[in-house]
Amino acid sequence: MTTKREWVLKAFKNEKVDKVPVGFWYHFTTDDERGDGFNSEIFNKNIAGHKKFVSDVNPDFVKIMSDGFFIYPNEQIHQGITSIKELDGIISIGENHPWITRQVELAQQIRQDFPEDIASFYNIFAPVTYLKWHLAGKGNNGDKIIENFIKEDAALTKKVLDVIAGDIGLLTKRLIKEAGVDGIYLSVQNIQDERSTKEEYRQVIKPGELHVLKRAISAGGTNILHICGYEGATNDITYYTDYPADVINWAVDLEGVSLSQGRQLFGGKTVLGGFDNTEKGLLYLGSKEDIQKRVKELLDDTGRYGVVIGADCTVPSDISSERIDWVKEAVSL
Repeated sequence: MTTKREWVLKAFKNEKVDKVPVGFWYHFTTDDERGDGFNSEIFNKNIAGHKKFVSDVNPDFVKIMSDGFFIYPNEQIHQGITSIKELDGIISIGENHPWITRQVELAQQIRQDFPEDIASFYNIFAPVTYLKWHLAGKGNNGDKIIENFIKEDAALTKKVLDVIAGDIGLLTKRLIKEAGVDGIYLSVQNIQDERSTKEEYRQVIKPGELHVLKRAISAGGTNILHICGYEGATNDITYYTDYPADVINWAVDLEGVSLSQGRQLFGGKTVLGGFDNTEKGLLYLGSKEDIQKRVKELLDDTGRYGVVIGADCTVPSDISSERIDWVKEAVSL
């Protein structure tokens, strides 16, 4: 008998399956708590949130949220740095740093609560995202700082990002080998600065992202690539067409690229998405009839193989599980 995990992994590999998987997820902590995972209360809150989510939603697969560990804790990185030269000589935090070990423990404990064999993918941010959040805080002018660094010294900026990527790769390997997750959900994003170029991205930022994905593959993992359009960030998704990922997710309406167009762009790989993730979106506000109509439209466009119905990004944490049930019902109609 095929388990839920086996079914989903087959779908992710673009193999023939009896039903289209559905995947939505949301955070279990507040914005202020996302960098404080060493606080046992926040750590346990995240575990409890996953347990309730699995119970309420009965998901086809689980994206394990790295809430509490959004800040990469390299002591050489801090807010107030104005020159990339201040990070010259940066070294790895090491494979056994508590930031890595604690996340492995988090994934292990979350998976222990699964009532059945469910595929799970751990949330990982791109090295440049960890760097800009540590330098500027989430939602501030981190992209401008990164672009300033690239203009100042692209080679040194790449070197710094490669060190961070090495540590993220260590985390990725341990999550798959020790915590038992099936792979990672890597969140990438174009630099949101008008001065940024695709060639800069290719030379400076892309190598670290590829390292993390390849480290997951070498550990036996399956990769979901998330091209993040959160809070209106826009991306040229052609930056990522050669990334070694099994499943590709992006903001279809924001980027103006449908699931079927994206699948063609990414060489026939499995695509994930279709719904706006915001509080103004159809999934959050629409009627059952309209939500299920949207599912039908998506499947009519893409077919039923090599597709996973989901959202552009993380959905609001107060969304009713009934709405997700409507989507799951619709893929069976």
